[in-house]
Amino acid sequence: MKLFSTAEVAKIVDLPNGRIRSFVRAGFLAPAKNKAGTLQFTFRDLLFLKTARNLLASQVPAKRISRILSSLKRQLPEERHLASLKIYADGRRVVVWDGKAQWQPDSGQFLFNFDAGSVLRTLKLPRPKPAKTKLNARYWFTLAVEFERTSAEEAQRAYEKALDLDPAMGDAHLNLGKLYHDAGMLKKSEPHYHAAIKCAPDDPAPYFNLGVLFEDMKRPREAARLYMESLERDPAFADAHYNLGLVLESLGKRKDAFHHLRTARTLYLGK
Repeated sequence: MKLFSTAEVAKIVDLPNGRIRSFVRAGFLAPAKNKAGTLQFTFRDLLFLKTARNLLASQVPAKRISRILSSLKRQLPEERHLASLKIYADGRRVVVWDGKAQWQPDSGQFLFNFDAGSVLRTLKLPRPKPAKTKLNARYWFTLAVEFERTSAEEAQRAYEKALDLDPAMGDAHLNLGKLYHDAGMLKKSEPHYHAAIKCAPDDPAPYFNLGVLFEDMKRPREAARLYMESLERDPAFADAHYNLGLVLESLGKRKDAFHHLRTARTLYLGK
């Protein structure tokens, strides 16, 4: 079996050596080492890195790619390799196709594999009777989650209506904050993450998301503090260990960074 060095891989897939090594540290790849200690990558590893390169070329931020890949790794059976899937950007979404189904790895939501609109146009359906639905906060939240598949703008409006009815709905604050975050509306995202923390102080997710936001806002020390807060609530949160490790590395705290990156790798690989 042909094996490739880091330098050869970097040249073939057009990725910096540092980016390739970051995927190894995160546990997305597990290359062998030769007697000299040099990493040796397989052809399957090349396929995976080519996918990551294509996502970067589609303007998907590198940190979001890492979050998506780590979420996807947890969703797959242990024997299934990421390179066996087709992963691509579809507008603002990243979509996975395994030959049978499509889904968004960061939300876990499955997508229809056909044009539902064209099917509905061929059917003559009876006019629906007016429904007497109580439009409470939970109704608008559920509707917003459905809208996330097709329209970020409609989802934002639905989350806002849910919060008008129940300002203490932490999940709505968290999801709305992420929608604004993904859309690059960082200042609108931050207060919703703070509100999610206030509504659910024991949930690690809003601390983690706020940490990611602070990284994107070039506030690494605050990001590190939030990742630590997240890990206090869930010490097995692999993504938080990984992100904290990278932030600490950028701050020159290499010993602490190595600890968290090694922990993340152990959690990702399950051993």
